[in-house]
Amino acid sequence: MAATQYIVEGGHRLHGTVRPSGNKNAALPIIAAALSTSEPVTLRNVPRIRDVETLVDLIRTVGVEASWDHGDPHTLHIHAKSVRAATLDPELCARIRASILLAAPLLARCGEIHLPPPGGDVIGRRRVDTHFLALGELGAKYQISERFHLTADKLVGADVFLDEPSVTGTENAITAAVAASGTTVLHNAACEPHVQDLCNFLVTLGAQIEGIGSNQLTIHGGRTLRGGEFTIGPDHIEVGSFIGLAAVTRSELRIASAGVKHLRMVLLGFERLGITCRIEGDDLIIPAEQSMKIRSDLGGHVPKLEDQPWPAFPADLLSIAIVTATQCEGVILMFEKMFESRLFFVDKLVSMGARIILCDPHRALVYGPSVLRAGTVESPDIRAGMAMLLAALCAQGKSTILNVGQIERGYERIVSRLKALGAHIEEVEDRRSRR
Repeated sequence: MAATQYIVEGGHRLHGTVRPSGNKNAALPIIAAALSTSEPVTLRNVPRIRDVETLVDLIRTVGVEASWDHGDPHTLHIHAKSVRAATLDPELCARIRASILLAAPLLARCGEIHLPPPGGDVIGRRRVDTHFLALGELGAKYQISERFHLTADKLVGADVFLDEPSVTGTENAITAAVAASGTTVLHNAACEPHVQDLCNFLVTLGAQIEGIGSNQLTIHGGRTLRGGEFTIGPDHIEVGSFIGLAAVTRSELRIASAGVKHLRMVLLGFERLGITCRIEGDDLIIPAEQSMKIRSDLGGHVPKLEDQPWPAFPADLLSIAIVTATQCEGVILMFEKMFESRLFFVDKLVSMGARIILCDPHRALVYGPSVLRAGTVESPDIRAGMAMLLAALCAQGKSTILNVGQIERGYERIVSRLKALGAHIEEVEDRRSRR
């Protein structure tokens, strides 16, 4: 497949309705957890993005039947009637972080897994210690060399305190605990909407999980799971991306079926930037007319927007918030607490005219509003790539966005969806790929 790039002409207002895709970060652990049962599973509202396609290819390599529905391209049928303890394909594993989510179900079904190091976004060190410490508490043994080798004669319930509320670490622990005999109490668990979706999916298959949505889960494991059907919820990160899109282009957009119950902190974060939304049922409307004035803290102090574990402002939306802040009046400190390389993309915004001071790898001061100029920029990771796309859509002139495969790992059919809203964007072959 030839590499592509986006040509984006900024400065145009958008209008219309957009519907968020299914939550990528729910689809991935749920696809992995579908290997926990030998009966057929049907998943609906699955986003057709590169990360999901890669994981589907990966589970096929261990003997799982997986096929997309002919009538609905977002419905995935999985039947893990038999699975084998194979060494996972290192090339496929290197493409996605989610490959590590196969550790728990394959341990439960096969008692062994050879797992090459997972890939994913380059946003700083992403430790896997939490996964192995939790699986170890539940009875697994592991050896780490060029690849991870995990074995378990039997998984047994335990009182587990996670050393950090890692999302994927929590998801591996949940899937393993459902298979383990006895009761597991999981403390300091992540509780993001996608973790809740995983729990609800497993409950649909017959698991017994208490405390869903909190940071302490009680899991009564060892039950034989049946097959079933499950619909994946909307992606709240994509919803936040569209809020930022509407704001920077001064556009009125309706986000249909936005999953507003999970948006309270997201909306509060954008309100700090002077952007308010209106809720109609489960739809979210972003009016074109916004104050776009950063709200100072009490006493006139410089405000701060920081990411933290759920239900605080999501780390995956901080890049979007930074671009949005460049178009707002005032100054704000953006504090990325979780990944030490995620803010390095701001140099690309500075080259477009943004007034940003990168204080250190975790903090950036944004002064707005700035008139952004078109430029040629790269997409360093999924979220920063989408943030650069937003910057291009509000910049003066035509921008070229390279490495768009990063964006497409997390956002389905983004070009056609943006064009339907009136965006001036084209996908063309990257001439550099011919060399």
